[in-house]
Amino acid sequence: MIQREIFQPEHELFRDTVRRFLQAEVAPHLERWEARGGFEHSFFNAAGAAGLLCPTVPEAFGGPGADLLYSAVLLEEAAPYSNFGLSLTMHSEIVTNYLLHFAGEHLQKRWLPCMVTGEAIGALAMTEPGTGSDVKAVRTSAVRDGDVYVLNGSKTFISNATVCDMVIVVAKTDPAAGAKGVSLLVVDTTLAGVRKGQPLKKMGLKSQDTGELFFENVRVPAESLLGEENLGFVYLMRELPWERLQIAISAIAAARAAYQWTLAYVRERRAFGQAVADFQNTRFVLAELKTEIQIGRTFVDHCLALHLRGELDAQAASMAKYWTTDLQGKVVDACVQLHGGYGFMAEYPIARAYVDARAQRIYGGTNEIMKELIARDL
Repeated sequence: MIQREIFQPEHELFRDTVRRFLQAEVAPHLERWEARGGFEHSFFNAAGAAGLLCPTVPEAFGGPGADLLYSAVLLEEAAPYSNFGLSLTMHSEIVTNYLLHFAGEHLQKRWLPCMVTGEAIGALAMTEPGTGSDVKAVRTSAVRDGDVYVLNGSKTFISNATVCDMVIVVAKTDPAAGAKGVSLLVVDTTLAGVRKGQPLKKMGLKSQDTGELFFENVRVPAESLLGEENLGFVYLMRELPWERLQIAISAIAAARAAYQWTLAYVRERRAFGQAVADFQNTRFVLAELKTEIQIGRTFVDHCLALHLRGELDAQAASMAKYWTTDLQGKVVDACVQLHGGYGFMAEYPIARAYVDARAQRIYGGTNEIMKELIARDL
């Protein structure tokens, strides 16, 4: 692969730390987490103790004040473990960003220090059973009543749902105003009326905590409003490019891992008296995959550089998310084929990668929506 220029030596030192942590704290537990439908809260405590959480949080709130490339490293290294980094960056790079960019200092002081340590796990509750990616159509309501908002509604497909201590809830504060009536509330999940559902049974990504959240007359202090009332849709749109780029980062890293597993397998596996790697078809398939993975990684690194300069727009992020996740699906499918019958066996990592890849084209906005967003600028 072509040498990368975006990462500095300090990022590579962090990469070594991440690898050791994942081998010690994720690999031994992955099958058990898949069986139970998610990880335990204690995992985040361990991640916090290892210094892996919230790298961009400033020192004033207990964080290291580092750049977002540290989270990119985490996403890349966790990709072979069922894209496990997405659970961590939901907390570290999505929830914390909303607090850093839009919250008042009182909310930042309340939540950021304990998110850095892993004592508090964050989640974002956007999707509802009947709305999917259409944020304007959310039905969860937050009605002002003196010094509180009364919150009612339900959310689904929420990462970190069953273990979260705090969740940013997308709700309608002005139902008649459409997108201009959406607000964000920072909700302590210990408040009366908050209920967590059981982990959802998914086709893939079984080790990642995904669930439902229910809100019944939850009295949320008005000071827990994130930013200004009715500006929630604006805030969501500002954060989506980085959120979608995170998916692209994990997609390329997962595709590369699948390629590397398969290259090792076909070198060892023999058929008709020779290694499977010696067949022209195998070499041509792997050459194509290697090339496309390199192209994807180059574009993703370019998008990372843009984001570091504050120049990543929705168009580029949508392109990255759609193309890399489509590529991930293509790569893992081809790699399963090169494994033959063993590619269909659950104990082989390529089988897990195959089912895990499917969600990448759905969450963060389906790839069809990505194409719609790209087409708006034709």
